[in-house]
Amino acid sequence: MRIISGKYKGRVLTSFQADHIRPTTDRVKESLFNKWMSLVGEARVLDLFSGTGNLGIESLSRGASHVDFVELNAKSIIILKKNIELLKIEKSFFSISKADVLSFVKSYQGKPYDLILADPPFTEKMAHLVMEALDKSACIGPETKIAIESQKKERMDDQYQNLTRYDFNDYGDKVLSFFEKKTEDL
Repeated sequence: MRIISGKYKGRVLTSFQADHIRPTTDRVKESLFNKWMSLVGEARVLDLFSGTGNLGIESLSRGASHVDFVELNAKSIIILKKNIELLKIEKSFFSISKADVLSFVKSYQGKPYDLILADPPFTEKMAHLVMEALDKSACIGPETKIAIESQKKERMDDQYQNLTRYDFNDYGDKVLSFFEKKTEDL
């Protein structure tokens, strides 16, 4: 895994052997950040199921002001911390929460995020549950954008109560979906 663009461009992240981690491929990551190119600079980013930190660190590399990493797996957190140390990322630019993502999203009471990245484990088939939780969460504000990866065969609705899918990319076995808050009809 490597950082594609920005401050840490070309830097290789810590190698690992962990069956529980399925990092986002460079192809998917490049597509995601090309679509959000003008949105990342100075953004407050939430990286759910952050794993190694691949997506959140790419956000920081491209100018995000802060990333909150949320990950439950202790082994993943160790790898994430190694990647942060490797790149010498200052503590003021990130926080790491060892938490269940659904519990974190449901109980969140802070300021809404600008961008939310979610890469739930495909083995759990929980992308729809994550979207339902985000739909009702204080994580979401009027301008928040969400990118979520899901297995092609798992449930992912085009509309939730407050969120609508505005774009998606199909990669054969997986889909990268982009959501935003529904606009009020005038």
